[in-house]
Amino acid sequence: MQQTLEADIGQADIGATAPAAQRVRVPIADDKTMLRAARDLTKDIAEARPAIYWSDMLLSAGVGYAALAGAIMAGSPLVAVALALLAALALYRALLFIHELSHIHRDALPGFRTAWNLLVGIPLLTPSFMYEGVHTLHHKRTQYGTVEDPEYLPLALMKPWSLPLFVLIALLAPVALLFRFAVLVPLGALVPAIRRLTWQRFSALSINPRFRRRPPEGELRPRVLRQEAGGFLWSWLLIGSVFALGWRPLLIALAVVSVTAVLNQLRTLVAHLWENEGEPMTVTAQFLDSVNVPPPGAIAEIWAPVGLRYHALHHLMPSMPYHSLPEAHRRLRDNLGEGSTYDGANHKGMAVLVGRIARSTMRPR
Repeated sequence: MQQTLEADIGQADIGATAPAAQRVRVPIADDKTMLRAARDLTKDIAEARPAIYWSDMLLSAGVGYAALAGAIMAGSPLVAVALALLAALALYRALLFIHELSHIHRDALPGFRTAWNLLVGIPLLTPSFMYEGVHTLHHKRTQYGTVEDPEYLPLALMKPWSLPLFVLIALLAPVALLFRFAVLVPLGALVPAIRRLTWQRFSALSINPRFRRRPPEGELRPRVLRQEAGGFLWSWLLIGSVFALGWRPLLIALAVVSVTAVLNQLRTLVAHLWENEGEPMTVTAQFLDSVNVPPPGAIAEIWAPVGLRYHALHHLMPSMPYHSLPEAHRRLRDNLGEGSTYDGANHKGMAVLVGRIARSTMRPR
């Protein structure tokens, strides 16, 4: 999922790369041994287990909303901040199930998509249509890393100021989402041009400023209408709550969602190495441009939950359920060994990755 609403700043300053020097890039051939191992060693763990999905999502959402309510009602500022942080982390985990919804078979988890949208997607103004039909483009072999990929920017090749701007822009996500559903949706119902603009530019969790979303088709179209109606009603309920409850609940809720958005943007920053300049890539090249942050470190499970600490492995097996990725990683690591192509996508942590990308932006082009 990559991860805030697309935003244009001065006509895509964030999308401007530094002047590129002439470089000879040797294409990376597919490692067929690794690809066969990924297929053959994981066949028995490829089925989604409903009990895990439901319990994880419901517990995460429940803890998040309970902590948010506690932060709103807390008398002590310190307690309020602690509960707000807990709410942000729990709701972040619940929200990232949107990534699973874009990959699982529609019949694998009956009712899960609807329940997630009612409990998480619409309340956080990020319903599943904003990722479904978008994220799969990121996994198309011929589109990954190109200008047609909604979730790719060559961040490692940009100017140094692009990285903090990329992260800090996520602070605006909750206000942007509230404006989208409260204002643009009803205006779009009356003015077709606004409707087209809203859909093309502000209806996808995309980081590529040049991405334009195509009109919804098939079963997605009625789903979009239902979810947008729900988002519209909920956004005005939030705005109306100010008159009944004052500003404090809404401001705390917006602050919690801002923290969640920034954390997700930081995760996005280190989900890939962002070193591709727009050329089509082999599956193995896409894998090596993606990032695993496997154990023994435990903190990655906080900032990259729901299987996203195994993001490179996910690019090898996009339909593998998140709860099976740790076991799939263990099998591939043990079978292919240290120093293998598979080992090349395993990294130690967020700080190391941010440092690598930041250093890359400072190289002369």
